[in-house]
Amino acid sequence: MKAKQTNRRLPAPVRSRTRRTQGKYILRLFVAGATIRSRQAILRVGQLCETELKDHCQLEVIDIYQQPELARVNQIVATPTLIVEFPPPMRRFIGNLANISGLFVELDLIAKGKIAL
Repeated sequence: MKAKQTNRRLPAPVRSRTRRTQGKYILRLFVAGATIRSRQAILRVGQLCETELKDHCQLEVIDIYQQPELARVNQIVATPTLIVEFPPPMRRFIGNLANISGLFVELDLIAKGKIAL
């Protein structure tokens, strides 16, 4: 006997304080050398990936001194620059990335107005 297929929707899972999309976040962080500012940006974005995105993140760190062609292709004019390639739309964050709670909001991980960090 064949099982009958239905188009019923499954109940929505209980949401945590973060909102994740289907698939992985694809992040590219452009830095300039091994400066303090570059290391701080790598640390902050790394913490974001570990704490909030866990297994839903692919981070690529690119040193524009070692790979200047990637800086030209991606039109990097200042560092550090974080590019969120997926989920769409592609977004760029330029600067020291010190406002990590603002970055959470802009990445759509935490609803605006509900930041409790």
